Amino acid sequence: MIITGAPVEDLEFSDVKYWGELEEIFEFAKSHVTSTMFICWGAQAALYYYYGIKKYPLSEKLFGIYKHKKLVEFDKLLKGTDDRFFMPHSRHSTIKEEDIMACKQLVLLASSKKAGASVIRSKDNKFVFITGHAEYDRDTLEKEYLRDKEKGLAIAPPENYYVDEIGGEICMCWASTANLIYMNWLNHFVYQTTPYNIDEIK
Repeated sequence: MIITGAPVEDLEFSDVKYWGELEEIFEFAKSHVTSTMFICWGAQAALYYYYGIKKYPLSEKLFGIYKHKKLVEFDKLLKGTDDRFFMPHSRHSTIKEEDIMACKQLVLLASSKKAGASVIRSKDNKFVFITGHAEYDRDTLEKEYLRDKEKGLAIAPPENYYVDEIGGEICMCWASTANLIYMNWLNHFVYQTTPYNIDEIK
């Protein structure tokens, strides 16, 4: 299962209209899904629901492409990735790295000086949390930027995104990492571990 983000970061989790329904989905994932990946706000919401880890508002939107450091040399989820890799982020809130490190049920796999804790998994491999958007296409950040500008919102151009000038050539430097993360997850965390008999999923 994949649970992605939503533009509701300024709200408390309990104030989100569908929070009750999402809690039911979180509970379903615990007992009926071999491994679930949570993305951006979805990751923050799941970390809060399962482990009580809070999100914190940012003074300005984290928006752009950021370098990440792999913190665990050998891990199936990041198999084949470089020691340093790039990933898009687009969010108004964050989680604290020290909160992840303090949780004995979680492993912090990658972090960024600017974007913070970015790739996390539960020790039983049932949950994977990506606070960024490895899945973004080349022009996704540009579309978000233009959308927000048209709405009159205060938005800066995405950082580390254009090669020379705003609106010019886009530097897509995260595609290989994204492919590796998703293929590793589907192979090692889903395909090879899901029992043929669904009743045996624990």
